[in-house]
Amino acid sequence: MTIRRATPADLPAVVALVQAVVPLMNAAGNYQWTSEYPNEAVFQQDIALGQLWVAEQTGTVVGIAAITQDQDPEYADADWDAAEPAVVTHRLAVSPAAQGLGVAQALLAEAEAEARRLGLHTLRVDTNSENAATQRLFPKLGYRFAGEIKLAFRPGLRFFCYEKRVD
Repeated sequence: MTIRRATPADLPAVVALVQAVVPLMNAAGNYQWTSEYPNEAVFQQDIALGQLWVAEQTGTVVGIAAITQDQDPEYADADWDAAEPAVVTHRLAVSPAAQGLGVAQALLAEAEAEARRLGLHTLRVDTNSENAATQRLFPKLGYRFAGEIKLAFRPGLRFFCYEKRVD
């Protein structure tokens, strides 16, 4: 598996991956994503900012993650120092065909590597309260539960926050 920054040429594969994942999320009761979010424009911006990463196997995009320093204002409500700079993983998704194969773990390892490159010591991520898979994964990778927040741009949903310290 190769983890690399996405390019504009990856956009169709990224959008297709999300279109395959959203119905499965929704069927499991997780409405964090819809047909409206995240959309092509969001991923175009991630790519333009150099913050979208893809996991690729045999030439196929099997996972994505936006690895940023963007902390939503609501992060101030979590049990952490929201003023501390951090690498934050957003829009983490794995192709249905590649789930359970360590793709998300590899993308989160890239977030950790990015933190080290930037000289930062904190990783953060949030996930929908109904996303059982990520709630199992984050603690397994050394993230601690840091509370629950609500995001203004996703009304009616609850999000669990996780944080990891790295040296």
